[in-house]
Amino acid sequence: MISELYAMSDPNAAAGGGNLFAQMMPLFLILFIIYFLMIRPQVKRQKQQRTMLDSLKKGDHVVTSGGIIGTIIATEGEKEDILIVKVDKDVKLKVQRASIAKLVEKE
Repeated sequence: MISELYAMSDPNAAAGGGNLFAQMMPLFLILFIIYFLMIRPQVKRQKQQRTMLDSLKKGDHVVTSGGIIGTIIATEGEKEDILIVKVDKDVKLKVQRASIAKLVEKE
């Protein structure tokens, strides 16, 4: 009797049936949401940070990733990847360009 029921059923339903696209739609939707809510904003932020680091010049007020605030007075190195930052009257620090967190507006 059970074999008769299987014989009477739809062959597509027995094989898992349904449209493959309809089954994959939730996965595509989740990937779409993850891209626009997580990946795209992070890439945009990284691009802005890279642009800011490339545009640093003498006289800019900066904050390092360690929280030190100072003014760029010179650059060093073959690729100018080391900045000399004046923190106080007689205090100068050498920092890597990549360690600059943000550019501070001049007041």
